[in-house]
Amino acid sequence: MSKQSVLFLGSKPIGYHCLNYLIQHQDAFNIEIIGLLSNDNATFDSSLSLKKLADEQNIPLIESLNEMPLCDFIISVQYHEILKAEDIAKAKTLAINLHMAPLPEYRGCNQFSFAILDDKKEFGTTIHKMDARIDHGDIIAEKRFPIPTNCWVNELYELTYQASLALFQENIANILSNQFSMMPQKDFKNERGTSIHFRSEIADIKRIDLSWDKTKVERHIRATYMPGFEPPYTMIGNEKVYFSTTWNAKK
Repeated sequence: MSKQSVLFLGSKPIGYHCLNYLIQHQDAFNIEIIGLLSNDNATFDSSLSLKKLADEQNIPLIESLNEMPLCDFIISVQYHEILKAEDIAKAKTLAINLHMAPLPEYRGCNQFSFAILDDKKEFGTTIHKMDARIDHGDIIAEKRFPIPTNCWVNELYELTYQASLALFQENIANILSNQFSMMPQKDFKNERGTSIHFRSEIADIKRIDLSWDKTKVERHIRATYMPGFEPPYTMIGNEKVYFSTTWNAKK
């Protein structure tokens, strides 16, 4: 039996580990990874380079979506660009996306922050079929878990990362062998609600008004204080004053 061809689109640690899992199981899954598209985002861990991993495994690097060859499967894990219908059509069998949030509640970006701002009690991660709309396609598999009390955004990210890697490893073999079912997201809208957020929104929710009540201020800090990124802040006159989780007092 000829091997099925896979194009991998990904970034960040979760993308690295999912690609590595596929590499380790190529023979078992009867697949050949024929290309990688990645911006190699090193924000979270500079040691986890998808491009270096692909180069070590002789997987071709593809520079742009319009250069993608035909394949059997497209697998997207935290890829930074939105695929158009003609890009998705390059997959003859199926194009899937691992979205690190529950669907249809949180489509788009910065979903961890908005779940904390919304005071949600549950979060999750989802593998879904890709269509031309953002995080809109049918759900193939999902994993959900409670959000801890007074959770910070980096804690929710880490919980979701672990759940996402487990979800991928538990389901990818069945997906590649066409042993799965799909559930339209519209079937869950009334029960779960839906929203979509964009990268540009994070700047707005980091700006804190000191006239807010204590609970709202505290929630915005927990939702937006992510190590390695600009912290939440307030404006005093024309000056940005940042919030910090540490206090260094001189003795």
